[in-house]
Amino acid sequence: MTTTVEARKPRTGTQPVRGLPASRLTQLSPRDRLLQAVLVMVAAVMIGLLVNLAGLSQLQHTIAQQNLRSGFAEALAAGTAPVSEGDVDNVLLTDGTPVAQLRIPDLGIDETVVEGTTSGDLTAGVGHRRDSVLPGQEGVSVLLGRASAYGGPFARIAQLTPGALFTVITGQGEQQFRVLDVRYAGQNAPNVIAPGASRLVLVSARGWPYMPSGLVRVDAELVSKTQPAGTRQTTPKTLPAAHRELTVDTSTVWMLVFALQFLVVAELGAVWSWRRFGGARTWVVFTPVLLLSGLLVADQVTRLLPNLI
Repeated sequence: MTTTVEARKPRTGTQPVRGLPASRLTQLSPRDRLLQAVLVMVAAVMIGLLVNLAGLSQLQHTIAQQNLRSGFAEALAAGTAPVSEGDVDNVLLTDGTPVAQLRIPDLGIDETVVEGTTSGDLTAGVGHRRDSVLPGQEGVSVLLGRASAYGGPFARIAQLTPGALFTVITGQGEQQFRVLDVRYAGQNAPNVIAPGASRLVLVSARGWPYMPSGLVRVDAELVSKTQPAGTRQTTPKTLPAAHRELTVDTSTVWMLVFALQFLVVAELGAVWSWRRFGGARTWVVFTPVLLLSGLLVADQVTRLLPNLI
């Protein structure tokens, strides 16, 4: 009895091996590798932005406030806390200098206020607009605070009700204020204050978190003794645009460029390592590097967002 064995056709190079996807056997083209690298960089930046806004920015705010509170307490004790736009030597205050302590018991706010209201200034806490007097001084003082990122100190100021009391401590002592009203765009501001009176305006963004749709303002009147106004070099006309409400600050774009360069170098290193050592080792070594570079880029991108977010 003769057994006939059917001859098998030889496999060609284009046929996939059973059990393995064809894509595993084909090498990525240069175009696909470039696209893959770009997608990795975009993912690193997006993840870094989300982590920075939702988590790290809150931690940065907490640390900054601890340092500012300590520094302002020392200035109060030494009698050198600012009472004008200059320090005790009449040198113009730098942005980020602590100038007051804001306490609103109804909202649980206890914030050290810094001079300046750019996006970078407001990463540390509430900012005092340079073209206005300090809280408690004769005239109108303006404080800006973020609604979401970096602690979101002014996230709930719209909940303040007329008659609510709060205090602001400056180099001239403790100033007590009473809320007049909460207003939005299109609503009339309170009447012009009388000579010798003092008013404080708290300003933040309104709308969904990280998606501002306008401004909310809280007007408050001083109910304690009015303090004399200090000298101001900055006026509403000379106030830089970056210090105004819902504006961006492009003065640190060069830092974003350096952060992007670091991200590109990290990505190139990851691509080379992938081809040289394989995927497993590359993920172990370059994942934290890519995340770090993504966070650095995200931090700079955050500073380019409107200052009240």
